[in-house]
Amino acid sequence: MANTKDTTNTGKEDVEAASPLIPPKPQKTDPSWATVAFAVGLYATCSSCMLVVNKVAVTFVPAPAFVLFCQLASAAVSVFLAAGIGMVESNKLEWEKVKAFVFVVVAFVGATFTNMKTLQYSNVETFIVFRSSTPLLISFCDYFFLGRQLPSRRSWLSLLGLLFGAILYVKYDSAFDVRAYFWVAAWFAVFTFDQVYIKFVCDTVQMTSWGRVYYTNLLSCFPVLALAFAFQEIDTIAGKDQLNFVWDNTTIGVLLLSCAVGIAMSYSAFLLRALVSATSFTVVGIMCKIATVVINCTIWDKHASFMGLAALGICLVAGSFYQQAPYRENRLEGMAK
Repeated sequence: MANTKDTTNTGKEDVEAASPLIPPKPQKTDPSWATVAFAVGLYATCSSCMLVVNKVAVTFVPAPAFVLFCQLASAAVSVFLAAGIGMVESNKLEWEKVKAFVFVVVAFVGATFTNMKTLQYSNVETFIVFRSSTPLLISFCDYFFLGRQLPSRRSWLSLLGLLFGAILYVKYDSAFDVRAYFWVAAWFAVFTFDQVYIKFVCDTVQMTSWGRVYYTNLLSCFPVLALAFAFQEIDTIAGKDQLNFVWDNTTIGVLLLSCAVGIAMSYSAFLLRALVSATSFTVVGIMCKIATVVINCTIWDKHASFMGLAALGICLVAGSFYQQAPYRENRLEGMAK
């Protein structure tokens, strides 16, 4: 089952179990500083590389859904084989857990696919700065759905600073593209749901981090493959359309690299999600993009102007002042009424 529960409990515990929007009580002991620091460092490293690797991958293989399918399938197969020989601890497929992951798959696939479509039509900084405005909305979702307090004054100023930087960037973005901003808007809506719902599942469905990686990637393969057919990307990779795409060693190498980074990214994301709030996870994701910008500016010629980069800097500095909101002591009673 998704939750283990003592059937002798009554009263408030029954109300808590009955509502799918009320998360369980946080653990009595918070994770150690070293554990959180390791998770943040691993996620920051993977996230910083993933965005640039995906940008390169969809440039060499102009079929975002197909690239994503390769990443998902390789991750699922790798975890299955590693768990089979005892290298990692995963979870076997169970119907109750599969049901809990249906909306995880919808959120994950939607956010990842719109992410890659955004990268296909715009520069990396455009995506990063729009992502910088998401914590404002997610902080309210943390309050209403996940039992957190609202941000402190310092954290509100931090989040508003992120939003100001995003607005400033749009004003000075010389690479404005209607298609790009359409996909950014679509990504923004799906990403917000993704951050909140996946955190909810991490809190309520008892699984290992590798188990969550296995479930998410395996179940996501099917809708992503359908997207590849729907967008006629199979014709693209087969060289049957006007793009005249041809496979070569470089293209295959880039695709394999994106798969390897994708496995590490998936594990590190689930590891960190289980340790911090949804808003904190989002802010960490924004801050670790500093390395992404450095990499992007050194290897890519399609990046923002000086004023655009200055606006990006405002976002990154503002985000560094954010502090995670603690849980509300009366969250269960207040949400049950």
